[in-house]
Amino acid sequence: MILDGLLTFTGTSNGATGGITSGAQTDLPTTGTTVASNIIDLGVTAGIPASAQGAGARDIGVGDRPSLKLSAIAIAAFTTGSTIQLELAGAPDNGTGGQGSYTVMWTSPAYASPITAGLQLANISVPRVIEGQVLPRFLRLRFIQGATANTTGTVEAQIVIDRFDQIVGTTGALSGYPAGITIAN
Repeated sequence: MILDGLLTFTGTSNGATGGITSGAQTDLPTTGTTVASNIIDLGVTAGIPASAQGAGARDIGVGDRPSLKLSAIAIAAFTTGSTIQLELAGAPDNGTGGQGSYTVMWTSPAYASPITAGLQLANISVPRVIEGQVLPRFLRLRFIQGATANTTGTVEAQIVIDRFDQIVGTTGALSGYPAGITIAN
């Protein structure tokens, strides 16, 4: 998986200095609804990439093949009894270079305990702009926690070109094959 610090929602690697950060690439969502440590600025103003004026806007290639993907993984197991749901939203420039009103573009299922290390919390392609939404310059990820506070579980989230999506079977082995099985060609 190729990681880009400028496409990272969590941790301090993209410049966050406080909030819910717990490490260079991880956040620790605890209670209620919290915004991930970093908001991604795509640099699109007035529907025109700012790179037209030399500002370096990024085309995240929605609809391309391969398309960019949202990756959110539980890095450490969550506190027993806690739940989490993720929400990706986009906002246009407010006219002064700041964030306008956010429109929710995707919401994950609500994940319930046990939320173990390695659990994929988001495994989607970056969604297209929804009907009626203004082209977003900013993307943010929010964590919606249930009633039980999480004190241990951390999340790493970013936009990536590829993800490790191999299925882990009930035996804990990739693709479900236990160690020692030989498959004849």
